[in-house]
Amino acid sequence: MKNEKTKLTENRATELLEILKTRFEKNKKRHKDISWEKVVSKIEKNPEKLWSLNQMEISGGEPDLIGQDQKNGQYIFCDCSPESPTGRRSICYDREALEARKKYKPEDTAIDMATAMGIEILTEEEYRHLQTLGAFDLKTSSWVHTPADIRKLGGAVFCDRRYNTIFLYHNGADSYYAARGFRGSLRV
Repeated sequence: MKNEKTKLTENRATELLEILKTRFEKNKKRHKDISWEKVVSKIEKNPEKLWSLNQMEISGGEPDLIGQDQKNGQYIFCDCSPESPTGRRSICYDREALEARKKYKPEDTAIDMATAMGIEILTEEEYRHLQTLGAFDLKTSSWVHTPADIRKLGGAVFCDRRYNTIFLYHNGADSYYAARGFRGSLRV
């Protein structure tokens, strides 16, 4: 991923770091006891991660730090937009599902977009953890990583929050809706 296509201009890098810092300071409950200086130091050493954070930002994800992996020290960023990111909706689950559709194909897939952005689609467990930090997807839904046995049978799973409860649902992997996208995470 280290090439000119994944490198931000100096101006954009500075602007994005300011956006991330402002969001970090505004939402301290998401990352208690973590200093911005340590986070930005790690980001600056990994310009391809900053590029991925920019992809999250420009597609409407509003990435923010949601924790630190205690095993390896990596900082964990996640899409924290109130609803599923606007630039990542109306997509089916994966390439296999897209190719299987005979008509009315969506433009992209959740898995392909996440890969191109250098991020990971959330698992159900990660999605549920995110919901402990706020109320997300009150009107939209988000594809989550689908277990292989479900995907093998043609299905895929997604989550949302309704009635103050986090729901896990299923659908055909080839389905897509204007209100369904995906949320991703990035480790730095």
